[in-house]
Amino acid sequence: MHNLTQRQIEILRNLIEEYIETALPVGSETLEKKRNISASPATIRNEMVKLTDLGYLQKPHSSSGRIPTPAGMKFYVNQLMKEKEISVTEGVELKEKVWDYRATQQRLLKEVARSLAEKTKALAIATTDEGDFFCAGYSNILDMPEFFDIDITKNLLSVVDELGYFDSIFSKIENDEDIHILFGEELGPKLAGPYGFVFAHYKTPKHTTGEVGVIGPTRLNYTNVVPTVRYFSNLIQELAEGW
Repeated sequence: MHNLTQRQIEILRNLIEEYIETALPVGSETLEKKRNISASPATIRNEMVKLTDLGYLQKPHSSSGRIPTPAGMKFYVNQLMKEKEISVTEGVELKEKVWDYRATQQRLLKEVARSLAEKTKALAIATTDEGDFFCAGYSNILDMPEFFDIDITKNLLSVVDELGYFDSIFSKIENDEDIHILFGEELGPKLAGPYGFVFAHYKTPKHTTGEVGVIGPTRLNYTNVVPTVRYFSNLIQELAEGW
């Protein structure tokens, strides 16, 4: 990991948050005017060049602005991002959406996937160690500019239909962190593109295991997605006592 200056960190954080919000390459003038970074556009531009050389940013061929690389997004979610807390009211509302389905595993996981997709506005999945796979939110990705490219959309949907592909991703995770966030090559050869994947592992009192998560563009709104995925993972474990 490179030792970034405070100015570089400020520029990287603001650039990524602007990109998450707009899905557009971000230029130095946008950072200076909209994000109120206390440096001239020329200084910001020079720092962006340095961040590009370090592998955190990349410059699309048709734009003067820059977007984060997978390495830049990884640095952001690990070091810079501040998660949004789920309020008590939000938690109650999310729990109520799946409460009536808690008696059986398949019905609960199907509803969890649907509610997670609705909350995050992305593609949500839920799996079990018995090979069950539930997916919801297909229409959500069609609202995202990245998926206006039919090849990017078609590729993602074909992988979702290939149930064993996600098992291969899960099996490569070696750490015990409660939330896993993967980009680029971490998603394997078929998803080594503009995709981001957030998932959590769950284990029920009767030792049923599985995963719940969200997949979408690299610029997922991680401040909201991460705590929401964590909440549903914990909720599955809580409600699974009746299985």
